[in-house]
Amino acid sequence: MIARLMGLKTISPRELQQELAQGQTSVIDVNSPQSWATARVPGAVNLDPVAYRPSDLPSDKGALIVFYCSNTWCRKAPNAARRAESLGYENVRVMSAGIKGWLDADLPTESGAR
Repeated sequence: MIARLMGLKTISPRELQQELAQGQTSVIDVNSPQSWATARVPGAVNLDPVAYRPSDLPSDKGALIVFYCSNTWCRKAPNAARRAESLGYENVRVMSAGIKGWLDADLPTESGAR
């Protein structure tokens, strides 16, 4: 909801799962490292939503990048996505349901520390 209000494109948990099955999707979890270690979208990397470096993102500025945080009211993912757009990334989306929506959809997760 917040992402749409910020003019960002969104993606549902099920749509993200389909994109992941096709490959070539980067998923960025901007929750706390503790949350990331507890449950995350498979293959998601954990980045600080404000302090990530451009080198943390794919070199292909046309690649699909999906950001998510905790739930629909969290602003960290939309803010991080907006920053990626400002860096020239063209295919940025926000899974506005967050990890809560992913879990509520009963989709597979990964856990554990780095």
